[in-house]
Amino acid sequence: MTILSIVIPVYGNAGSLPLLFEKLQQIEEQLLIEDVSMDLIFVNDGSPDDSMSFLIDFKSRRPATTVVKLTRNFGAVHASKCGLSFVKGDCFMLLAADLQDPPELIFEMLKRWRAGSKFVICERSSRKDPLVSKLYSAIFYKLVRGFVMDNYPQKGYDMALMDKALLAPMVNSSKNIFTPLLAYWLGYRPDTIYYDRPKRIHGKSGWTFKKKFNAFLDVMLGFSATPLRMMSGVGAVVAAVSFTYGSLVVINALLGNVPVPGFAALMAAITFLLGTIIVMLGVIGEYLWRIFDEINKRPEVVIEHVL
Repeated sequence: MTILSIVIPVYGNAGSLPLLFEKLQQIEEQLLIEDVSMDLIFVNDGSPDDSMSFLIDFKSRRPATTVVKLTRNFGAVHASKCGLSFVKGDCFMLLAADLQDPPELIFEMLKRWRAGSKFVICERSSRKDPLVSKLYSAIFYKLVRGFVMDNYPQKGYDMALMDKALLAPMVNSSKNIFTPLLAYWLGYRPDTIYYDRPKRIHGKSGWTFKKKFNAFLDVMLGFSATPLRMMSGVGAVVAAVSFTYGSLVVINALLGNVPVPGFAALMAAITFLLGTIIVMLGVIGEYLWRIFDEINKRPEVVIEHVL
């Protein structure tokens, strides 16, 4: 019998979990007819609501379910990677607990995997999200395609079914790696399913602007050397301009045409150069922090217990 492992990170999803359980049980009944069993793995990422109580109840009704409780909130990326370490299926996938990624797509994804596709993704053709979220996502994926991976899905994806061949590289990857981008980076040709992402009905998204911005930094600095090269380019231009200006000053001094020093021009030059240096040091610092975070042997997550 084929085993499909489904990893579901949970944070503030008490409102959507009962309906999610119901849908998963319906899907499981239909999958069993097709000789497919479901390996469900829930990771409670320090959820502040009653999500854990719902998970324990579901575990009592379906003993085959794995429930991992983390000591605190470590973030969706880290919680997802933690769940991947419990996968034992022939194929696996990540599923959002908020039902914005329809679980019903599992059937089509599994069908394509059985047809030979090792990497099946669900790309959003439209999304019924707040305007600010849409704007951020559009900018985020535009920058990813421009600076990191030019063939990345134009509107992004979160839901994907992957063959077990992708599991080891994903589990053993760096701490600060955006999971969907890592899966795409591995190089397996994606088989794409398009869908309309529905409006969030239950609860409020925990994917705050701060978390989105941190994810953007992780993507840009974890997969691309473009920021460093841009700094080098800016540095080269500033150096060339400064050298040219310095040469003109020396030449004018030799010719006796020394202008009266201008305070405004001097301050503008100093602030511009100092600002450029500070920005460059900040970018270098971001890279150094990620190197430090990777080598200090600090655990990515801390598991309180597993049910």
